[in-house]
Amino acid sequence: MTTLTSTTDTLTRDALAVLQPGFTGTTAPEWLLRRVGEGLSSVGLFGRNIETPEQLAALTAQLRAERDDVLVAIDEEGGDVTRLEVRHGSSFPGNLALGAVDDTELTRAVAHELGRRLAECGVNLNWAPSADVNSNPGNPVIGVRSFGADPHLVARHTAAYVEGLQAAGVAACTKHFPGHGDTAVDSHHALPRIDVDLETLHARELVPFRAAIAAGSKSVMSAHILLPALDPHRPATLSPQILTGLLREELGYQGLIVTDAVEMQAIASTYGIERGSVLAVAAGADALCVGGGLDDDSTVLRLRDALVAAVRSGELPEERLADAAARVRALASWTREARGAVREPGAAAQEGTAPGTARSTGIASDIGLVAARRAVKVTGEAAPLTSPAYVAAFTPVANIAVGDETPWGLAAELARLVPGTETDTYDGGSEAPAEAALRAAGERRIVAVVRDAHRHAWMSEALDALLAARPDTIVVEMGVPQAGPRGALHIATHGAARVCGQAAAEIITASA
Repeated sequence: MTTLTSTTDTLTRDALAVLQPGFTGTTAPEWLLRRVGEGLSSVGLFGRNIETPEQLAALTAQLRAERDDVLVAIDEEGGDVTRLEVRHGSSFPGNLALGAVDDTELTRAVAHELGRRLAECGVNLNWAPSADVNSNPGNPVIGVRSFGADPHLVARHTAAYVEGLQAAGVAACTKHFPGHGDTAVDSHHALPRIDVDLETLHARELVPFRAAIAAGSKSVMSAHILLPALDPHRPATLSPQILTGLLREELGYQGLIVTDAVEMQAIASTYGIERGSVLAVAAGADALCVGGGLDDDSTVLRLRDALVAAVRSGELPEERLADAAARVRALASWTREARGAVREPGAAAQEGTAPGTARSTGIASDIGLVAARRAVKVTGEAAPLTSPAYVAAFTPVANIAVGDETPWGLAAELARLVPGTETDTYDGGSEAPAEAALRAAGERRIVAVVRDAHRHAWMSEALDALLAARPDTIVVEMGVPQAGPRGALHIATHGAARVCGQAAAEIITASA
Protein backbone atom coordinates (compact mmCIF):
# COMPACT_ATOMS: atom_id res chain seq x y z
CA MET A 1 0.00 0.00 0.00
CA THR A 2 1.32 3.39 -0.96
CA THR A 3 1.78 5.86 1.87
CA LEU A 4 0.64 9.33 0.95
CA THR A 5 2.31 12.39 2.35
CA SER A 6 0.16 15.45 1.94
CA THR A 7 0.19 18.99 3.11
CA THR A 8 -2.24 20.03 5.81
CA ASP A 9 -4.13 21.97 3.17
CA THR A 10 -4.63 18.89 0.99
CA LEU A 11 -5.73 16.82 3.96
CA THR A 12 -8.19 19.50 5.07
CA ARG A 13 -9.59 19.87 1.56
CA ASP A 14 -10.09 16.12 1.30
CA ALA A 15 -11.87 16.09 4.65
CA LEU A 16 -14.18 18.88 3.49
CA ALA A 17 -14.72 17.19 0.12
CA VAL A 18 -16.40 14.15 1.66
CA LEU A 19 -19.00 16.15 3.60
CA GLN A 20 -22.52 16.85 2.31
CA PRO A 21 -23.81 19.40 4.85
CA GLY A 22 -27.05 21.30 5.01
CA PHE A 23 -27.74 24.86 6.09
CA THR A 24 -30.59 27.14 7.10
CA GLY A 25 -32.10 29.76 4.83
CA THR A 26 -33.02 30.32 1.20
CA THR A 27 -29.70 31.89 0.26
CA ALA A 28 -26.27 30.46 0.93
CA PRO A 29 -24.81 31.77 4.21
CA GLU A 30 -21.35 33.30 4.19
CA TRP A 31 -19.83 30.40 6.15
CA LEU A 32 -21.03 27.89 3.56
CA LEU A 33 -19.57 29.84 0.65
CA ARG A 34 -16.30 30.11 2.55
CA ARG A 35 -16.16 26.32 3.08
CA VAL A 36 -16.94 25.71 -0.59
CA GLY A 37 -13.99 27.91 -1.43
CA GLU A 38 -11.84 25.88 0.98
CA GLY A 39 -12.71 22.56 -0.64
CA LEU A 40 -16.26 21.58 0.32
CA SER A 41 -17.54 19.73 -2.76
CA SER A 42 -21.19 19.07 -1.87
CA VAL A 43 -24.16 20.82 -0.30
CA GLY A 44 -27.45 19.22 0.75
CA LEU A 45 -30.79 20.97 0.32
CA PHE A 46 -33.93 20.42 2.38
CA GLY A 47 -37.44 21.84 2.44
CA ARG A 48 -36.33 24.77 4.60
CA ASN A 49 -34.09 25.97 1.75
CA ILE A 50 -36.75 26.07 -0.97
CA GLU A 51 -39.54 28.53 -1.71
CA THR A 52 -39.89 28.63 -5.50
CA PRO A 53 -38.07 27.19 -8.51
CA GLU A 54 -36.73 30.66 -9.30
CA GLN A 55 -35.38 31.12 -5.78
CA LEU A 56 -33.81 27.64 -5.87
CA ALA A 57 -32.13 28.39 -9.20
CA ALA A 58 -30.71 31.61 -7.75
CA LEU A 59 -29.41 29.69 -4.72
CA THR A 60 -27.63 27.06 -6.79
CA ALA A 61 -26.20 29.77 -9.04
CA GLN A 62 -24.84 31.45 -5.91
CA LEU A 63 -23.09 28.22 -4.94
CA ARG A 64 -21.72 27.65 -8.46
CA ALA A 65 -20.31 31.16 -8.55
CA GLU A 66 -18.00 29.94 -5.78
CA ARG A 67 -17.31 26.54 -7.36
CA ASP A 68 -18.69 25.52 -10.75
CA ASP A 69 -18.69 21.77 -10.12
CA VAL A 70 -20.22 21.77 -6.64
CA LEU A 71 -22.62 18.88 -6.04
CA VAL A 72 -26.01 20.21 -5.01
CA ALA A 73 -27.94 17.30 -3.50
CA ILE A 74 -31.59 16.97 -2.52
CA ASP A 75 -33.89 14.33 -1.04
CA GLU A 76 -36.55 14.48 -3.75
CA GLU A 77 -38.24 11.11 -4.11
CA GLY A 78 -41.51 12.52 -5.32
CA GLY A 79 -44.64 11.19 -3.67
CA ASP A 80 -44.68 11.55 0.10
CA VAL A 81 -41.05 12.69 0.30
CA THR A 82 -40.71 15.99 -1.52
CA ARG A 83 -38.49 18.99 -0.90
CA LEU A 84 -39.05 20.71 -4.23
CA GLU A 85 -42.77 21.06 -3.47
CA VAL A 86 -42.64 20.79 0.29
CA ARG A 87 -45.35 23.40 0.87
CA HIS A 88 -47.90 22.18 -1.65
CA GLY A 89 -47.37 18.45 -2.19
CA SER A 90 -45.64 16.70 -5.03
CA SER A 91 -46.62 16.78 -8.69
CA PHE A 92 -45.32 13.21 -8.93
CA PRO A 93 -46.60 10.04 -7.29
CA GLY A 94 -44.11 8.06 -5.25
CA ASN A 95 -42.58 4.66 -5.85
CA LEU A 96 -45.47 2.50 -4.63
CA ALA A 97 -47.83 4.13 -7.13
CA LEU A 98 -45.35 3.53 -9.95
CA GLY A 99 -44.88 -0.06 -8.84
CA ALA A 100 -48.66 -0.56 -8.74
CA VAL A 101 -48.91 0.53 -12.38
CA ASP A 102 -45.85 -1.60 -13.23
CA ASP A 103 -44.99 0.17 -16.47
CA THR A 104 -41.23 0.74 -16.53
CA GLU A 105 -41.51 3.23 -19.38
CA LEU A 106 -43.84 5.31 -17.22
CA THR A 107 -41.42 5.10 -14.29
CA ARG A 108 -38.57 6.16 -16.56
CA ALA A 109 -40.58 9.08 -17.91
CA VAL A 110 -41.62 10.26 -14.42
CA ALA A 111 -38.03 10.12 -13.21
CA HIS A 112 -36.82 11.95 -16.29
CA GLU A 113 -39.34 14.76 -15.85
CA LEU A 114 -38.49 15.04 -12.15
CA GLY A 115 -34.80 15.13 -13.06
CA ARG A 116 -35.43 17.78 -15.71
CA ARG A 117 -37.10 20.03 -13.16
CA LEU A 118 -34.28 19.51 -10.66
CA ALA A 119 -31.64 20.21 -13.32
CA GLU A 120 -33.42 23.42 -14.36
CA CYS A 121 -33.07 24.58 -10.75
CA GLY A 122 -29.38 23.64 -10.64
CA VAL A 123 -29.70 20.47 -8.55
CA ASN A 124 -27.45 17.69 -9.84
CA LEU A 125 -27.58 14.90 -7.22
CA ASN A 126 -30.82 13.35 -6.02
CA TRP A 127 -30.82 11.09 -2.95
CA ALA A 128 -33.26 8.76 -4.76
CA PRO A 129 -34.61 6.26 -5.64
CA SER A 130 -35.44 3.98 -2.74
CA ALA A 131 -34.63 0.43 -3.84
CA ASP A 132 -35.91 -1.11 -0.61
CA VAL A 133 -38.17 -4.14 -0.93
CA ASN A 134 -41.09 -3.46 1.41
CA SER A 135 -41.27 -7.05 2.64
CA ASN A 136 -42.45 -5.99 6.11
CA PRO A 137 -45.88 -4.31 5.76
CA GLY A 138 -45.45 -2.87 9.25
CA ASN A 139 -42.36 -0.93 8.21
CA PRO A 140 -42.71 2.53 9.80
CA VAL A 141 -40.35 4.45 7.51
CA ILE A 142 -40.32 2.88 4.01
CA GLY A 143 -43.89 1.89 3.07
CA VAL A 144 -45.06 3.85 0.02
CA ARG A 145 -41.47 4.93 -0.63
CA SER A 146 -40.84 1.40 -1.95
CA PHE A 147 -41.92 0.19 -5.39
CA GLY A 148 -43.40 -2.86 -3.67
CA ALA A 149 -42.81 -6.19 -1.95
CA ASP A 150 -41.65 -8.16 -5.01
CA PRO A 151 -37.84 -7.93 -5.41
CA HIS A 152 -37.95 -8.27 -9.18
CA LEU A 153 -40.63 -5.62 -9.60
CA VAL A 154 -38.60 -3.30 -7.38
CA ALA A 155 -35.48 -4.11 -9.40
CA ARG A 156 -36.90 -3.25 -12.81
CA HIS A 157 -38.44 0.00 -11.58
CA THR A 158 -35.30 1.00 -9.69
CA ALA A 159 -33.28 0.56 -12.89
CA ALA A 160 -35.83 2.53 -14.93
CA TYR A 161 -35.84 5.34 -12.37
CA VAL A 162 -32.03 5.54 -12.36
CA GLU A 163 -31.95 5.66 -16.15
CA GLY A 164 -34.63 8.34 -16.40
CA LEU A 165 -33.14 10.56 -13.74
CA GLN A 166 -29.59 10.37 -15.05
CA ALA A 167 -30.72 10.98 -18.62
CA ALA A 168 -31.77 14.41 -17.37
CA GLY A 169 -28.23 15.06 -16.11
CA VAL A 170 -29.00 14.43 -12.43
CA ALA A 171 -27.03 11.73 -10.60
CA ALA A 172 -29.12 9.07 -8.88
CA CYS A 173 -28.40 7.84 -5.36
CA THR A 174 -29.95 4.40 -4.92
CA LYS A 175 -30.85 3.72 -1.29
CA HIS A 176 -30.81 2.32 1.44
CA PHE A 177 -28.11 -0.34 0.95
CA PRO A 178 -28.28 -3.24 1.67
CA GLY A 179 -32.04 -2.79 2.09
CA HIS A 180 -34.29 -1.12 4.69
CA GLY A 181 -37.55 -2.85 3.76
CA ASP A 182 -37.65 -5.61 6.36
CA THR A 183 -37.48 -3.35 9.42
CA ALA A 184 -39.97 -2.54 12.14
CA VAL A 185 -37.84 0.31 13.52
CA ASP A 186 -37.21 3.75 12.02
CA SER A 187 -33.45 4.35 11.91
CA HIS A 188 -34.07 8.06 12.52
CA HIS A 189 -34.88 7.01 16.09
CA ALA A 190 -32.97 3.78 16.79
CA LEU A 191 -30.88 1.05 15.17
CA PRO A 192 -33.01 -1.46 13.21
CA ARG A 193 -31.89 -5.09 13.07
CA ILE A 194 -32.59 -7.43 10.15
CA ASP A 195 -32.21 -11.08 11.07
CA VAL A 196 -32.12 -12.78 7.68
CA ASP A 197 -29.65 -15.27 6.29
CA LEU A 198 -27.39 -14.54 3.35
CA GLU A 199 -29.54 -16.58 0.98
CA THR A 200 -32.56 -14.39 1.75
CA LEU A 201 -30.47 -11.25 1.49
CA HIS A 202 -29.27 -12.15 -2.00
CA ALA A 203 -32.68 -13.33 -3.19
CA ARG A 204 -34.57 -10.32 -1.85
CA GLU A 205 -32.76 -7.18 -0.60
CA LEU A 206 -29.86 -7.19 -3.04
CA VAL A 207 -31.82 -7.86 -6.24
CA PRO A 208 -32.78 -4.18 -6.81
CA PHE A 209 -29.28 -2.95 -5.95
CA ARG A 210 -27.76 -5.28 -8.53
CA ALA A 211 -30.19 -3.81 -11.08
CA ALA A 212 -29.29 -0.26 -10.06
CA ILE A 213 -25.59 -0.99 -10.43
CA ALA A 214 -26.19 -2.51 -13.87
CA ALA A 215 -28.17 0.60 -14.83
CA GLY A 216 -25.18 2.78 -13.87
CA SER A 217 -26.38 4.43 -10.66
CA LYS A 218 -23.80 7.12 -9.97
CA SER A 219 -24.15 6.78 -6.20
CA VAL A 220 -25.53 4.42 -3.57
CA MET A 221 -26.66 5.40 -0.06
CA SER A 222 -25.97 3.15 2.91
CA ALA A 223 -28.54 2.24 5.55
CA HIS A 224 -28.12 2.52 9.31
CA ILE A 225 -29.23 -1.07 9.88
CA LEU A 226 -27.63 -4.01 11.66
CA LEU A 227 -27.37 -7.13 9.55
CA PRO A 228 -25.84 -9.84 11.77
CA ALA A 229 -25.43 -12.30 8.90
CA LEU A 230 -22.75 -9.98 7.49
CA ASP A 231 -21.61 -7.95 10.50
CA PRO A 232 -22.96 -8.66 14.00
CA HIS A 233 -21.38 -5.58 15.51
CA ARG A 234 -21.66 -2.53 13.25
CA PRO A 235 -24.51 -1.10 11.16
CA ALA A 236 -24.07 -1.17 7.39
CA THR A 237 -22.93 2.46 7.22
CA LEU A 238 -19.95 1.65 9.46
CA SER A 239 -19.24 -1.89 8.27
CA PRO A 240 -16.21 -2.72 6.07
CA GLN A 241 -17.75 -6.14 5.42
CA ILE A 242 -20.87 -4.52 3.93
CA LEU A 243 -19.58 -1.37 2.19
CA THR A 244 -16.23 -2.70 0.97
CA GLY A 245 -16.65 -6.46 1.06
CA LEU A 246 -20.20 -6.76 -0.26
CA LEU A 247 -20.86 -3.57 -2.23
CA ARG A 248 -17.42 -2.86 -3.69
CA GLU A 249 -15.87 -6.31 -4.02
CA GLU A 250 -18.75 -8.77 -4.38
CA LEU A 251 -21.20 -6.59 -6.30
CA GLY A 252 -18.43 -4.73 -8.15
CA TYR A 253 -19.81 -1.25 -7.52
CA GLN A 254 -17.36 1.54 -8.43
CA GLY A 255 -19.47 4.66 -7.94
CA LEU A 256 -19.86 6.99 -4.97
CA ILE A 257 -21.00 5.53 -1.64
CA VAL A 258 -22.97 8.07 0.41
CA THR A 259 -24.09 7.55 4.00
CA ASP A 260 -27.58 8.21 5.19
CA ALA A 261 -27.61 11.19 7.55
CA VAL A 262 -25.00 10.65 10.25
CA GLU A 263 -27.00 12.62 12.81
CA MET A 264 -29.78 10.00 12.76
CA GLN A 265 -30.05 8.32 16.15
CA ALA A 266 -29.01 4.90 14.83
CA ILE A 267 -25.51 6.40 14.51
CA ALA A 268 -25.47 9.53 16.67
CA SER A 269 -26.77 7.94 19.88
CA THR A 270 -24.37 5.00 19.72
CA TYR A 271 -21.16 6.34 18.20
CA GLY A 272 -21.58 10.12 18.05
CA ILE A 273 -21.39 11.92 14.73
CA GLU A 274 -17.63 12.49 14.79
CA ARG A 275 -16.62 8.89 15.49
CA GLY A 276 -19.44 7.61 13.32
CA SER A 277 -18.16 9.68 10.40
CA VAL A 278 -14.61 8.42 10.80
CA LEU A 279 -15.77 4.80 11.00
CA ALA A 280 -17.99 5.27 7.94
CA VAL A 281 -15.16 6.57 5.74
CA ALA A 282 -12.82 3.87 7.06
CA ALA A 283 -15.47 1.26 6.18
CA GLY A 284 -15.67 2.46 2.58
CA ALA A 285 -18.10 5.38 2.49
CA ASP A 286 -17.03 8.28 0.27
CA ALA A 287 -19.46 11.02 1.31
CA LEU A 288 -21.15 11.84 4.59
CA CYS A 289 -24.69 13.17 4.48
CA VAL A 290 -25.30 15.56 7.37
CA GLY A 291 -27.58 18.51 7.76
CA GLY A 292 -31.18 17.37 8.01
CA GLY A 293 -31.02 18.23 11.70
CA LEU A 294 -27.54 19.71 12.04
CA ASP A 295 -27.11 22.66 9.72
CA ASP A 296 -24.36 24.97 10.88
CA ASP A 297 -20.70 25.73 10.37
CA SER A 298 -19.66 24.21 13.70
CA THR A 299 -20.94 20.81 12.58
CA VAL A 300 -18.91 21.00 9.37
CA LEU A 301 -15.79 21.98 11.31
CA ARG A 302 -16.32 19.22 13.89
CA LEU A 303 -16.53 16.55 11.21
CA ARG A 304 -13.68 18.01 9.16
CA ASP A 305 -11.42 18.11 12.20
CA ALA A 306 -12.44 14.60 13.30
CA LEU A 307 -11.43 13.20 9.91
CA VAL A 308 -8.14 15.10 9.88
CA ALA A 309 -7.33 13.96 13.42
CA ALA A 310 -8.14 10.34 12.53
CA VAL A 311 -5.72 10.45 9.62
CA ARG A 312 -2.99 11.97 11.77
CA SER A 313 -3.49 9.35 14.49
CA GLY A 314 -3.39 6.51 11.99
CA GLU A 315 -6.97 5.42 12.68
CA LEU A 316 -8.08 6.44 9.17
CA PRO A 317 -5.65 5.68 6.33
CA GLU A 318 -4.82 8.83 4.41
CA GLU A 319 -5.19 7.02 1.10
CA ARG A 320 -8.75 5.98 2.05
CA LEU A 321 -9.74 9.61 2.65
CA ALA A 322 -8.00 10.68 -0.55
CA ASP A 323 -9.81 7.98 -2.52
CA ALA A 324 -13.17 9.05 -1.05
CA ALA A 325 -12.53 12.69 -1.95
CA ALA A 326 -11.47 11.68 -5.47
CA ARG A 327 -14.74 9.79 -5.99
CA VAL A 328 -16.72 12.85 -4.89
CA ARG A 329 -14.82 15.05 -7.33
CA ALA A 330 -15.27 12.50 -10.13
CA LEU A 331 -19.03 12.59 -9.67
CA ALA A 332 -18.95 16.39 -9.61
CA SER A 333 -17.11 16.31 -12.94
CA TRP A 334 -19.69 13.92 -14.41
CA THR A 335 -22.56 16.18 -13.40
CA ARG A 336 -20.89 19.21 -14.96
CA GLU A 337 -20.34 17.34 -18.23
CA ALA A 338 -23.87 15.92 -18.12
CA ARG A 339 -25.31 19.38 -17.54
CA GLY A 340 -23.72 20.63 -20.75
CA ALA A 341 -24.58 17.56 -22.80
CA VAL A 342 -28.25 17.43 -21.80
CA ARG A 343 -28.68 21.05 -22.92
CA GLU A 344 -27.59 20.11 -26.43
CA PRO A 345 -30.44 19.01 -28.72
CA GLY A 346 -30.14 15.34 -29.60
CA ALA A 347 -27.37 14.73 -27.07
CA ALA A 348 -26.22 11.14 -26.80
CA ALA A 349 -26.99 9.07 -23.73
CA GLN A 350 -24.92 10.02 -20.74
CA GLU A 351 -22.37 7.70 -19.21
CA GLY A 352 -24.12 5.73 -16.50
CA THR A 353 -27.51 5.61 -18.21
CA ALA A 354 -29.05 3.02 -20.47
CA PRO A 355 -28.48 3.56 -24.22
CA GLY A 356 -30.94 5.95 -25.74
CA THR A 357 -32.47 7.24 -22.52
CA ALA A 358 -31.04 10.74 -22.91
CA ARG A 359 -33.17 11.42 -25.97
CA SER A 360 -36.18 13.67 -25.61
CA THR A 361 -39.10 11.64 -24.28
CA GLY A 362 -41.79 13.92 -25.68
CA ILE A 363 -43.77 13.32 -22.49
CA ALA A 364 -45.90 16.23 -21.27
CA SER A 365 -44.96 17.86 -17.99
CA ASP A 366 -48.17 16.52 -16.39
CA ILE A 367 -46.77 12.99 -16.49
CA GLY A 368 -47.03 12.86 -12.69
CA LEU A 369 -50.81 13.27 -12.76
CA VAL A 370 -51.07 10.74 -15.58
CA ALA A 371 -49.15 8.25 -13.45
CA ALA A 372 -51.20 9.00 -10.32
CA ARG A 373 -54.45 8.39 -12.20
CA ARG A 374 -53.19 5.05 -13.50
CA ALA A 375 -52.11 3.97 -10.02
CA VAL A 376 -55.54 4.30 -8.41
CA LYS A 377 -57.37 1.08 -7.56
CA VAL A 378 -61.13 1.34 -7.03
CA THR A 379 -63.31 -1.22 -5.24
CA GLY A 380 -67.09 -0.90 -5.02
CA GLU A 381 -69.25 1.80 -6.52
CA ALA A 382 -71.08 4.94 -5.52
CA ALA A 383 -72.97 7.72 -7.21
CA PRO A 384 -70.72 10.66 -8.13
CA LEU A 385 -70.44 13.28 -5.44
CA THR A 386 -72.23 16.45 -6.55
CA SER A 387 -72.94 18.27 -3.29
CA PRO A 388 -70.53 19.41 -0.55
CA ALA A 389 -69.03 16.55 1.44
CA TYR A 390 -67.25 16.20 4.75
CA VAL A 391 -63.69 14.85 4.64
CA ALA A 392 -62.53 13.16 7.85
CA ALA A 393 -58.76 12.80 7.66
CA PHE A 394 -57.42 10.20 10.09
CA THR A 395 -53.80 11.26 10.36
CA PRO A 396 -50.86 9.29 11.80
CA VAL A 397 -47.69 10.92 13.08
CA ALA A 398 -45.46 11.56 10.07
CA ASN A 399 -42.04 9.92 10.06
CA ILE A 400 -39.02 12.21 9.82
CA ALA A 401 -38.24 11.29 6.21
CA VAL A 402 -41.69 12.45 5.12
CA GLY A 403 -41.95 15.33 7.58
CA ASP A 404 -45.05 17.20 8.69
CA GLU A 405 -44.56 20.31 6.54
CA THR A 406 -46.10 18.88 3.40
CA PRO A 407 -49.90 18.83 3.13
CA TRP A 408 -51.52 15.55 2.15
CA GLY A 409 -54.98 14.16 1.55
CA LEU A 410 -57.65 15.14 -0.93
CA ALA A 411 -59.78 17.73 0.85
CA ALA A 412 -58.35 20.67 -1.08
CA GLU A 413 -58.72 18.90 -4.42
CA LEU A 414 -62.24 17.76 -3.60
CA ALA A 415 -63.25 21.26 -2.45
CA ARG A 416 -61.99 22.64 -5.74
CA LEU A 417 -64.29 20.26 -7.62
CA VAL A 418 -67.20 20.49 -5.15
CA PRO A 419 -67.14 23.91 -3.48
CA GLY A 420 -68.33 23.93 0.11
CA THR A 421 -66.65 20.65 1.02
CA GLU A 422 -65.12 20.88 4.50
CA THR A 423 -62.58 18.85 6.42
CA ASP A 424 -61.16 18.13 9.85
CA THR A 425 -58.16 16.13 11.01
CA TYR A 426 -58.23 13.41 13.66
CA ASP A 427 -55.22 11.65 15.18
CA GLY A 428 -54.44 8.92 17.66
CA GLY A 429 -54.88 11.35 20.53
CA SER A 430 -58.35 12.42 19.47
CA GLU A 431 -61.17 11.32 21.76
CA ALA A 432 -63.76 9.17 19.94
CA PRO A 433 -62.71 10.33 16.46
CA ALA A 434 -65.53 8.50 14.64
CA GLU A 435 -68.20 10.06 16.81
CA ALA A 436 -66.64 13.50 16.40
CA ALA A 437 -66.53 13.07 12.63
CA LEU A 438 -70.18 11.98 12.53
CA ARG A 439 -71.25 15.05 14.48
CA ALA A 440 -69.22 17.38 12.27
CA ALA A 441 -70.49 15.80 9.06
CA GLY A 442 -74.16 16.09 9.82
CA GLU A 443 -76.14 15.00 6.77
CA ARG A 444 -73.24 15.45 4.36
CA ARG A 445 -71.61 12.51 2.60
CA ILE A 446 -68.48 11.42 4.45
CA VAL A 447 -65.13 10.78 2.79
CA ALA A 448 -62.76 9.07 5.24
CA VAL A 449 -59.10 9.45 4.37
CA VAL A 450 -56.57 7.11 6.00
CA ARG A 451 -52.88 6.41 5.68
CA ASP A 452 -51.59 2.90 6.48
CA ALA A 453 -54.76 1.88 8.35
CA HIS A 454 -53.26 -1.59 8.87
CA ARG A 455 -50.49 -0.13 11.06
CA HIS A 456 -52.67 1.98 13.35
CA ALA A 457 -55.25 0.23 15.52
CA TRP A 458 -56.95 3.49 16.51
CA MET A 459 -57.41 4.41 12.85
CA SER A 460 -58.87 1.04 11.91
CA GLU A 461 -61.25 1.13 14.88
CA ALA A 462 -62.39 4.66 14.00
CA LEU A 463 -63.02 3.56 10.44
CA ASP A 464 -65.07 0.55 11.61
CA ALA A 465 -67.19 2.77 13.86
CA LEU A 466 -67.72 5.31 11.10
CA LEU A 467 -68.77 2.67 8.59
CA ALA A 468 -71.14 1.01 11.07
CA ALA A 469 -72.99 4.32 11.41
CA ARG A 470 -72.66 5.47 7.81
CA PRO A 471 -72.20 2.54 5.39
CA ASP A 472 -72.26 4.92 2.43
CA THR A 473 -68.93 6.44 3.52
CA ILE A 474 -66.23 6.64 0.85
CA VAL A 475 -62.84 5.40 2.09
CA VAL A 476 -59.59 6.62 0.54
CA GLU A 477 -56.41 4.78 1.60
CA MET A 478 -53.36 6.92 0.79
CA GLY A 479 -50.74 4.65 2.32
CA VAL A 480 -49.95 0.98 1.74
CA PRO A 481 -53.33 -0.70 1.04
CA GLN A 482 -52.59 -3.71 3.22
CA ALA A 483 -56.01 -3.77 4.91
CA GLY A 484 -58.94 -5.05 2.89
CA PRO A 485 -61.22 -2.60 1.04
CA ARG A 486 -63.97 -1.10 3.16
CA GLY A 487 -66.73 1.41 2.51
CA ALA A 488 -69.28 1.84 -0.25
CA LEU A 489 -66.41 2.97 -2.43
CA HIS A 490 -62.79 2.22 -1.56
CA ILE A 491 -60.01 4.04 -3.36
CA ALA A 492 -56.37 3.05 -2.95
CA THR A 493 -54.05 5.76 -4.26
CA HIS A 494 -50.75 4.08 -3.28
CA GLY A 495 -49.38 7.33 -1.91
CA ALA A 496 -50.30 10.73 -0.51
CA ALA A 497 -48.79 13.10 -3.07
CA ARG A 498 -50.91 16.04 -4.19
CA VAL A 499 -51.55 14.38 -7.57
CA CYS A 500 -52.71 11.20 -5.80
CA GLY A 501 -55.31 13.29 -3.97
CA GLN A 502 -56.35 14.90 -7.24
CA ALA A 503 -56.77 11.53 -8.92
CA ALA A 504 -58.96 10.28 -6.05
CA ALA A 505 -61.06 13.46 -6.04
CA GLU A 506 -61.69 13.07 -9.76
CA ILE A 507 -63.00 9.54 -9.24
CA ILE A 508 -65.25 10.57 -6.35
CA THR A 509 -66.81 13.28 -8.49
CA ALA A 510 -66.51 11.27 -11.74
CA SER A 511 -64.74 14.21 -13.33
CA ALA A 512 -61.59 12.48 -14.60
